[in-house]
Amino acid sequence: MPWSPMLFVNSVLLGVGLAMDAFSVSLATGLREPKMKLRRMNLIAGVFGGFQAAMPLIGWICVHTLLVYFQAFEKFIPWIAMILLGFIGGKMLYEGIRKKGDDEAPTQMGLHELFIMGVATSIDALSVGFTIAEYEALQAIVAALIIGVVTFVICMVGLFLGKKFGTRFSSKAQILGGVILIVLGIEIFVKM
Repeated sequence: MPWSPMLFVNSVLLGVGLAMDAFSVSLATGLREPKMKLRRMNLIAGVFGGFQAAMPLIGWICVHTLLVYFQAFEKFIPWIAMILLGFIGGKMLYEGIRKKGDDEAPTQMGLHELFIMGVATSIDALSVGFTIAEYEALQAIVAALIIGVVTFVICMVGLFLGKKFGTRFSSKAQILGGVILIVLGIEIFVKM
């Protein structure tokens, strides 16, 4: 495929579409941690952006090398996303209900949880490898980087919005965040 402005436009649009799940999780995370520092926000958005950039590349590699194995795995993607998001969301919901309206500081999401959510929100991006299959290797890398940057920006917006509203509704923020993640997991399962 020749280089063209459409490659960049399509990559941005793919990034926006793929980032919506990560945006929802970022919003929930901001609600959960309303006093989050900018450094931590950059880490969270960076993890989501990194996974969103890596998954299409992994999909592209699968298309060019392991197509048969990837097609067998593809039917499990919605199940994996639903289970991972349901687990994290259920944990947040349980912790929020257990507090019974306590306004003590919410627990901070651990690195392990962050990586699980990064995988869960980006696993559907593996299938983007099929849509960019005609790209050369450098074009696929550029497209993946654009998707990652778009996701990073959208996640930062979600984190800022979550923080803003999290400080106002801190007693119910963890419950709301858990519900958002569970609904998101179900939505990924249903649409795929």
